[in-house]
Amino acid sequence: MRIAEAHGRRAGRGQWAVLGAALATVTILPTACVGTPGVAGEAGAPPSPREVWTPPAEARPSVPDSEANAAAAAEVPEDLAEEAQHLTLAQVVDLALRNNPSTQASWLQSKSAAAAYGVQRARLFPSISGEVSALTNKQVANTVRFGGQRNQVSPSLTLSYLLFDVGGRSGARDAAKEGLFAAGFNHDAVLQNVVLQAEQAYFGYMANRELLSAQQASVAEAEASLESAQHRHDVGLATIADVLQARTALSQARLAAETTQGTLQAARASLAVSMGLPANLPFDVAAPADSTPVGTVAEDVDSLIVRAVRNRPDLAAADARARQAQASARATRSQLFPSLSMSGNAGRVFSDVEQFTGGSYSLGLSLQVPLLNGFSRQYATQAAEATAGAARAQAQGVHQQVIQQVFTAYYTLQTATQRVHTSDDLLASAQQSEDVARGRYEEGVGTILDLLTAQRALADARAQQSQARWSWLLSLAQLAHDTGVLGTDGTPNIPVSSDSTSTPRR
Repeated sequence: MRIAEAHGRRAGRGQWAVLGAALATVTILPTACVGTPGVAGEAGAPPSPREVWTPPAEARPSVPDSEANAAAAAEVPEDLAEEAQHLTLAQVVDLALRNNPSTQASWLQSKSAAAAYGVQRARLFPSISGEVSALTNKQVANTVRFGGQRNQVSPSLTLSYLLFDVGGRSGARDAAKEGLFAAGFNHDAVLQNVVLQAEQAYFGYMANRELLSAQQASVAEAEASLESAQHRHDVGLATIADVLQARTALSQARLAAETTQGTLQAARASLAVSMGLPANLPFDVAAPADSTPVGTVAEDVDSLIVRAVRNRPDLAAADARARQAQASARATRSQLFPSLSMSGNAGRVFSDVEQFTGGSYSLGLSLQVPLLNGFSRQYATQAAEATAGAARAQAQGVHQQVIQQVFTAYYTLQTATQRVHTSDDLLASAQQSEDVARGRYEEGVGTILDLLTAQRALADARAQQSQARWSWLLSLAQLAHDTGVLGTDGTPNIPVSSDSTSTPRR
């Protein structure tokens, strides 16, 4: 008996196992047969992790050749077309402000924030709406009523007004107002960023262009040295080693100039992009007038930090966002308290049945008292207050960042000022040394090594000086940006002392 029962239990377990396998097969097979959904005959996902996805035609709309050609052939605006080959720094900045998408986006965001403030300010006034309804009613006569048709028109006016809500309406209005301020300051910050980017590209291009000129002068000097060494070798006053060393120096000078030529084209492309123009557009820029003397800033760093705290638009935007979050928290907190509203309605019915013609009106007060909602209002208030605290902390972080940026930019400019003076002295000394070495070599009392060493030092001095002035101008623009006074025409608006003895570069 026990053996039979055990056999039955095993048989039962075997049947359940078979049934489970069958169900699993029924469940798995349809899933295995379903492929990846596709669009227009193309798979909706790559076939494997190592293969690229082939998109359907509609996923990547084709651009007509006419539009593509127009985009590639974009030109300088008509008002600047005649000066496209000698654009000034102010014109470069103007083009950047016109064409940069970020200025367009920040401007539209500012307009949106202003409209949002208008929406919240409108809540201070009553809301009045009108309604007109028309009705045609036909009744069929029966034993208890007469039949007939009635036509009527019912115009009405409805008024609603929030009388009191413990700060909800004013909090929402103040939050929208601070959002307006934040958007406006953010637009100003975007403008200054675009101006700085355009100046960085402009100064970088000019620095490479002047470096190329300096290196081309070094190539000319190396060619002269090679010619002199070849002549001395021909008359038996120098060995072939002198010629080979001079030829090596010439190749090195040419290689440096060719490298800078490639870098100059890359800098030109960056400048075109900063102006929102294609890199292949034919244009060139003119050197600035260099009216700003290379000298020290007339203000100390503490004064500049005070100006930055007062003028930096991104800091003002951060402060406005913190106040916006605080006002939003006040509006959210008002949901914990009662609110009082007034409503009214007045209308009249015009009907071809005299009994239905007449007027009506109503006026009422509504007191709404929050009682219980699972503490959602309390949690919403906590979240809003935490958000306000985070916004205040972020504003403090921006404040500290502004101070650090001004401090760094100030001393970077001081270093750049010293570099200008030192590079001028270095160039003068290197030029004199090269003159002496060349004279000694031509007179036969100096070696080719002395001459080539002096020429390498002169080439380095030229490169240093060609970079120093542009680095100083860029440092001045960076300090103006970090102080918040960089003009939309590229003017740094920072007074600089005229104690420099450096000759401005042209």
